[in-house]
Amino acid sequence: MPANQKAYTGRAVYVVDGCRTPFLKADGQPGPFSASDLAHSAGRTLLTRMPFSANTIDEVIVGCVMPGPNEVNIARIIALRLGCGDMVPAWTVQRNCASGLQALDCAAQHISSGVSDLVLTGGTEAMSHAPLLFRESMVRWLGSWYKARSFGQRMQVLSRIRPGYFAPIIGLLKGLTDPIVGLSMGQTAENIAYRFDVSREQMDAFAVRSHTRLADAYDQDQMREVDALYDRKGNVYSQDTGLRRDSSMEKLARLKPAFDKPYGNVTAGNSAQITDGAAMLILASEQAVEQYQLPVLGRIVDCHWAGLDPSQMGLGPVHAMTPLLQRNETGLDDIDNWEINEAFAAQVLACIAAWQDDDYCKKDLGLDAVIGELDQSRLNVDGGGISIGHPVGASGARIALHSLKVLERTGAKRGIASLCIGGGQGGAMLLERMES
Repeated sequence: MPANQKAYTGRAVYVVDGCRTPFLKADGQPGPFSASDLAHSAGRTLLTRMPFSANTIDEVIVGCVMPGPNEVNIARIIALRLGCGDMVPAWTVQRNCASGLQALDCAAQHISSGVSDLVLTGGTEAMSHAPLLFRESMVRWLGSWYKARSFGQRMQVLSRIRPGYFAPIIGLLKGLTDPIVGLSMGQTAENIAYRFDVSREQMDAFAVRSHTRLADAYDQDQMREVDALYDRKGNVYSQDTGLRRDSSMEKLARLKPAFDKPYGNVTAGNSAQITDGAAMLILASEQAVEQYQLPVLGRIVDCHWAGLDPSQMGLGPVHAMTPLLQRNETGLDDIDNWEINEAFAAQVLACIAAWQDDDYCKKDLGLDAVIGELDQSRLNVDGGGISIGHPVGASGARIALHSLKVLERTGAKRGIASLCIGGGQGGAMLLERMES
């Protein structure tokens, strides 16, 4: 998208309401819910609050990176389970960590252009259900085994099997490694931490703050978009299970580097968690708002997507937010709430530093001078991915929804939701609260 061209040039796009599940931290076992279960739960709660029936929706658009093998085109499965009916089309989008934000952008594009008036959209992910894969050597052996017909042929094939064939490939680790530059997402975070001199102490302090802010938000009843989950064993999940109320600098300091051993600074404690969760929203045109007398949480004003060197992946937000601010003639102080997804503490802190770095602003962002210092009292005010979790397909929808919720409760006007994206991209969305 050209830096001077707004994403939505047609009709206004309104966010009616939104709901998300608690985000459940993976504990080494497949979680109690599939990705479609999670989205169905959030979507069902959301639709029960609406004055229209589910089959009134024009389309369903959902972001998801790793749907299960029985969830192909997961958006359609979710739509049918929610009772949208056979006639409501549904489609799934994938832009790695920003899939949920991409779904919102796609829905907004359709509403702005007049294709749709009412869209159910968002994102979902069950990362704990990421697959274990056979190695290619094992796949080839299995192919030979199934081709064998006689007893002798099978014995011959059996003699060729090796113990190493049984070692699984962890799909999640493959997915979190960039195949172009050969670096894990954690290693790219180490790169930009070194580039902007972000220390281990700064990372850990940011992580502690994330947990503290989330705990305070729950204690003050400020996470009202979260709707409880109930599993088949009768267990109730009412809060994000990755929250660590006892998080401290002392405890985090004991953790060893996770990605650049033994000298790195990025640890499991100052990184986002492997998580299951979903966030769903309803977007509408002005016509639909008037027809159904819908409440309006806010408006999606603009969106921008950017690319950069995959080895510097975590700086994606500054490449997406900078043109978004410029073309909307908005400065840092004009944004009342910032939601920058906490993939890594190092990554968010590096983004903040990049906007204060003269060389980076001029050479990498093409600016005449530094943008300035982002006020961190307005950033991730209720925690972020480090404490909440980062189910990659859902996080973009979550941060957009929560930014609007923060604007609603504070009476402020503008918010930006932004993420870094594996593969070297960034996405950002400008949001506004409606006065009435």
